[in-house]
Amino acid sequence: DYVAVSFPKNATDMMMARQLANIAGEEFAHKPQMIAKIERAEAIPALQEILDASDGIMVARGDLAVEVGNAAVPALQKRMIRMARTSNKLAITATQMMESMIQNPVPTRAEVSDVANAVLDGTDAVMTSAETASGRYPIETVEAMAAICIEAEHSEDFRLDADFLNVTFSRIDQSIAYGALFTAYHLRVKAIVALTESGSTALWMSRHNIDVPIYAMTPSRATQRKAVLYRNVTTMELAHSTDREAVLKMAQDLLLAKGAVQRGDMIVITWGEPMGQVGGTNALNIMKVGEY
Repeated sequence: DYVAVSFPKNATDMMMARQLANIAGEEFAHKPQMIAKIERAEAIPALQEILDASDGIMVARGDLAVEVGNAAVPALQKRMIRMARTSNKLAITATQMMESMIQNPVPTRAEVSDVANAVLDGTDAVMTSAETASGRYPIETVEAMAAICIEAEHSEDFRLDADFLNVTFSRIDQSIAYGALFTAYHLRVKAIVALTESGSTALWMSRHNIDVPIYAMTPSRATQRKAVLYRNVTTMELAHSTDREAVLKMAQDLLLAKGAVQRGDMIVITWGEPMGQVGGTNALNIMKVGEY
């Protein structure tokens, strides 16, 4: 689903890697998402063009620190994550996040702060390395990281980024995605549901902090796997149908079955007309669960 490219220095490296990956997956009609591992000093001034040519970046702090020095990495991490979110791309933070847990069953306080700060910076994912590849406590490491991430998310002062109010959109589906965030934030709804084929609507929604869970419902297994990395997005499989009333009812039933909502709760839901068309999200509805 994702291919991480080591040591790219510019957009050309990423475009070449994407071309090779697409050729390799052509037999299966599969085009993997491309993640650029930012590990070279030359990649820093070219970061925007690398983001434009990629689906996300990995803040690979180990090799990057060798190139730019340890002291420069924390500020670069914040800058890279911020640029990724602004560009509607993924950000993964990696390297030595829970290094002591290779040998010890609990993390240090510094490691707890490191993981939490990556979450507060806006990262979509935190990644282990030797902790789970060869460490003595792989399960405990993942459990500890998950607990830190959840606590950090709960402690955030959630607010919509004011800058997106001044953005002009060229795509209807992107405008609908941001409209759903604005509506959900001010109405204090229980959930946002994106009925999506490609996952793009859910990705755009996930670029902004909001304390309302986002559910990406799709019939595509590939889209489900891809969207797992999107921050604050839960993926759910929704049977394919072109019957709008049937699809809206199925979406509500899935939320009820998961225990995410109760009858009478208000939700925001987006979809495309006609249904089943990639890039076709053009509708937004505010409804009470149980209306269908």
